[in-house]
Amino acid sequence: MQTLAEGLRLPTNGLDYAILAIYFVVVLGIGFAARASVKTSLDFFLSGRSLPAWVTGLAFVAANLGATEILGMAATGAQYGVAVVHWYWIGAIPAMVFLGLVMMPFYYRSKVRSVPEFLLQRFDKSAHLLSSILFAFAAILIAGVNLYALSIVVEALLGWPQWVAIVVAGLFVLAYITIGGLSSAIYNEVLQFFVILAALIPITVLGLKRVGGWDAMSESLTKQHGGDFMTAWGGTGIGDANPLGANWLTIILGLGFVLSFGYWTTNFAEVQRALSAKNLSAAKRTPLIAAFPKIFIVFAVMIPGLVAAVIVPQIGTPDSDLTYNDAIPLLMQELLPNGVLGIAVTGLLAAFMAGMAANVSSFNTVFTTDIWQRYVVKDRPDTYYLKFGRLITAIGVLASIGTAFIAASFSNIMSYLQTLFSFFNVPMFVVFIIGMFWKRASMKSGVWGLVAGTGAAMVNYFWIYKGGVIDIPTDQGANFVSAIVGFVAGAVVMVVVTLFTAPKPDAELAGLVYGTESPAPDEALEEADRAWYRKPALLGWGAIVLAALCYVPYSF
Repeated sequence: MQTLAEGLRLPTNGLDYAILAIYFVVVLGIGFAARASVKTSLDFFLSGRSLPAWVTGLAFVAANLGATEILGMAATGAQYGVAVVHWYWIGAIPAMVFLGLVMMPFYYRSKVRSVPEFLLQRFDKSAHLLSSILFAFAAILIAGVNLYALSIVVEALLGWPQWVAIVVAGLFVLAYITIGGLSSAIYNEVLQFFVILAALIPITVLGLKRVGGWDAMSESLTKQHGGDFMTAWGGTGIGDANPLGANWLTIILGLGFVLSFGYWTTNFAEVQRALSAKNLSAAKRTPLIAAFPKIFIVFAVMIPGLVAAVIVPQIGTPDSDLTYNDAIPLLMQELLPNGVLGIAVTGLLAAFMAGMAANVSSFNTVFTTDIWQRYVVKDRPDTYYLKFGRLITAIGVLASIGTAFIAASFSNIMSYLQTLFSFFNVPMFVVFIIGMFWKRASMKSGVWGLVAGTGAAMVNYFWIYKGGVIDIPTDQGANFVSAIVGFVAGAVVMVVVTLFTAPKPDAELAGLVYGTESPAPDEALEEADRAWYRKPALLGWGAIVLAALCYVPYSF
């Protein structure tokens, strides 16, 4: 990732630092307040399955709203224009609705503590162990991305050395997760959601005012970049050249189906929030509640990027010392007075910590329950695993500091994240989707589907793309293709292996395959949760319709 421009040092004063200090005190206070509720390992890893839907829903969207997304999507807006909406209205909303309506009943009713544990019930130990290792590894890599990105932003904006930013943020995340477990992380994510919005909304509103409104901005950018810059689908015909380096088919299949469904439905950093809900109805509503703010957040990250492209027409080119990643910091420096500036800086730090905390809390759960308790140290008292969970949290934070430097070798953090998702989330998704909807899928097909999907995606990226065997214009385009290749390879291998191996007995598939009844239906669905506005199906259809209405003006 390119470092931010030296000239973007912010004119922060005592008021701004006071706001930042207050935020850190509140974060730690929430951690200590949550500690009283942590009595068992289930409390630590899944908040005792006791949280209301509105809390888990906001935490669900905040866990994804890391500063890597804020800086990365603003940069994408400055570079590619309105095409950034694809990552939200095609690459998020449909998958979030699918998770809530279709997959959460499988997860929640099976009483699993993690996503890999579901594979143990549906397939066998080999699929479970491999998926656990892959997920734990990916979680630490992604947490490292957040730490590295935070360090370069804080160094450029506030003048703190990178190692200071890494240590300070890492220690605060370690403190409030170790003290209060997942409840602390989730309640802090709810707080961080509002702090992030408090940072983004003034930048968006003042930015639009600075360039004369949407129409004036559109006219200026159309003159600079052509008519396709302000449309979502312009130039995406098969064979057409466009800056995104992807056509409509790879966008829909690679991003809209494989990458997005792979991320939102199997990434435990997100699913863990829904699993902590108080009952099945609340678990199903969690991603659906999150889908509504997700529809509109795209404007708060896209518009600053577009505004930056108007203010500095040469941004991201050799003629300017500003990169696309500088879009948000540029507007913070240009537009925000002291006080509001402190809120914006706090919002960025909150976003980084939300992204890191989500991955660290999911890592400690998977490593403790799926690897350590299942295969290394078995049948110990619950207090042992609670203490070990706190220990592995500290180890995970230290490992994240190490993997932060791996992210430094990538020029674009969003491309790096998409690469990781194509390697780890997509193969897991194909195993889940086939296992849930094909009763005949055998026990051994799960592990071989994971191996084939991960291997094929890596071969496509490192050999076919990086080796120049096939010319793919951009890293993003290569990630879309890798995701498709990984999905197809995993699916084909699962079908072939199933033809030659034994299926799981029907009696063990109840509640794990679509169309079969769970032997233990959710009994905590209270009468109050049957109100029309609490019904997941209505929320899901509402999110789809609203996203479609938002998309209409940019589809032509």
